[in-house]
Amino acid sequence: MLAAERHRRIVAEIARLEFITTDDLTSLLSVSHETIRRDLALLERRGELARVHGGATAVRSPVGEEASFNERRGASLAEKQAIGRAAAALIEPNQTVVIDVGTTALEVARALPADHAGVIATPSLLVAAEVSSRPQVEVLVSGGRLRGGDLACSNAQAVEFFDNLRADAVFLGSGGIASYGLTDFHLDEVATKRTMLANASHRYVLADSSKFGRTAAHRVCELDGFDTLITDSPCPDGLSDALAAAGDNIVVA
Repeated sequence: MLAAERHRRIVAEIARLEFITTDDLTSLLSVSHETIRRDLALLERRGELARVHGGATAVRSPVGEEASFNERRGASLAEKQAIGRAAAALIEPNQTVVIDVGTTALEVARALPADHAGVIATPSLLVAAEVSSRPQVEVLVSGGRLRGGDLACSNAQAVEFFDNLRADAVFLGSGGIASYGLTDFHLDEVATKRTMLANASHRYVLADSSKFGRTAAHRVCELDGFDTLITDSPCPDGLSDALAAAGDNIVVA
């Protein structure tokens, strides 16, 4: 089992049970205690759990570091692909659409049909490369300072680009979503995301269920700052209630 899949299963079990022992995890995943200890230490640094004597437990509104792109692109892949298909189905021909950075946003680009026609604007070189293979798509890239891994562009140049673009829809990635709001790990990219949201007619947030209750370091907006959450499973009651109070729709892929 790949480390990314092992980490996903650990987080899922803790979300389901609130607490799990190290012994239970070694049995469940058929790995050594040493491997589980390393996994728990890494997941704690990312803010996805809290280590306690004998195992690990869930934490409230965790703040941690983002996993590497290579690890994230293999984690919850089926769920991200489902979200990508659900998002792509909302894109109409000849629209101007913004697709954000991140592994789930990339699945939106991949889900677009080969004959899709329209304008796709993005701060992601990976998204741009994906949609460039569609002959009827005009691709606009923001430019700016490039971050490795996700190949994401940011800084004042990216903000100005999206400030001058009026989009029919934006599909925004997320570091975490909780009652506190939508959050992200990269401070330089927060201003870009806010500008995307401010200039789009329809505002969608992409978040698989591992993002529920998570809080990354930087808030992008409160829950009323977007219109619709696209995810892979029903939200926990507390988050669902908060989204409803903010007037958001929820699409479960």
